[in-house]
Amino acid sequence: MNTSSLPLDLNGLAAVQRDAWQVAVIEERNAPAPGFQQTIAYESRVLGHVRYQRKGTGSLQRFVLPANRRSLATRESTQDVGGFRARDGNLELLRAIVNSKVFTEFGCAFTQATGLPVALRPVESFQLSFHEGRNQGPFCALMARENRSCGACLQSQSQTAAGAGEGPQTTVCYAGLDETVVPLRLGDRLIGFLCTGQVFPRKPTEPQFQRTLKLLSSWGMKLDQDVLRGAYFGTRVVSREQLVAAVKLLGIFAEHLAMLGNQILIERNNAEPPMITKAKDFIREHHAEDLSLPQVAQFAHASPCYYCKLFKRATGLTFTQFLSRVRIESCKKLLINPQLRVSEIAYEVGFQSLTQFNRVFQKLLGQSPTDYRLKVQNRRKLA
Repeated sequence: MNTSSLPLDLNGLAAVQRDAWQVAVIEERNAPAPGFQQTIAYESRVLGHVRYQRKGTGSLQRFVLPANRRSLATRESTQDVGGFRARDGNLELLRAIVNSKVFTEFGCAFTQATGLPVALRPVESFQLSFHEGRNQGPFCALMARENRSCGACLQSQSQTAAGAGEGPQTTVCYAGLDETVVPLRLGDRLIGFLCTGQVFPRKPTEPQFQRTLKLLSSWGMKLDQDVLRGAYFGTRVVSREQLVAAVKLLGIFAEHLAMLGNQILIERNNAEPPMITKAKDFIREHHAEDLSLPQVAQFAHASPCYYCKLFKRATGLTFTQFLSRVRIESCKKLLINPQLRVSEIAYEVGFQSLTQFNRVFQKLLGQSPTDYRLKVQNRRKLA
């Protein structure tokens, strides 16, 4: 899909830049390149001050600023509040993932091997993926400095993400550059995108540059043509075949990050009561047995009702959800062994039926146990 043929709501985007996140877009230019943690903090700040509504699929149509909220709504619906809480949970999880050794080492290796930048961003983002990044393309770096072109880039970024709900999506921006996003999912829950791109699929031509220059001029942008030309023709060229291979790497990496995210949710024990820590250890040790909530509550010396509420508040998961995640993590290790049947593994880790096991596995990992086993086996063969 060529996003240059789609209508761009530049005036609305420019207004948001001036009124809602001008500090983040403009003042940060003179600051050091922000890490992902700074970006996430920025996203949290913006979500607290700006709401946007979508029409159709993914394109930003209207922005509601704080000053206009009273005239548009007097209170938030329960669904809206739940949505904000879910976003906050996703942002916290993304922070933990991006601060992990796995993400840091892969990001460096990916860029060194392919020459392409890589970034991890939230689902709903008001900032360019590679804003002020070290590996940002020269032309895109110039465009990020101007409100009009930055708005167009944000619109393109939003449209790319809108089409990537189920798999990788590559689009072409108004200047002819490729941008690709790969969804990061925990089961059926979309928590973010791995982004790469800012490259030409083939060597740019003079007519192509002139068309881009004419478009930028129509937006009222006054740029040094020599500088713009140098940045445009100095942008990296990556063939479709190379980009497809790089996207496959990101897809594999997204699967590993999903596993990491699942482990983080299980192991998160920020200031949890000793009773919960003790109960979690008990669940991990006896997960293959027919465990019940009253049984674990009795071990923790608490009533089932009180223990259920305390466990959910401390871990963010119900007892059943936590137990299922522990069992699935255990079965993933067993699936590596081709001699074990899937049904045997299901009962070995504590599931009472194969149907229940398949349903939980699909929900948490987004694929069947058989598909997971095949992917692991193929990966081991390639290694």
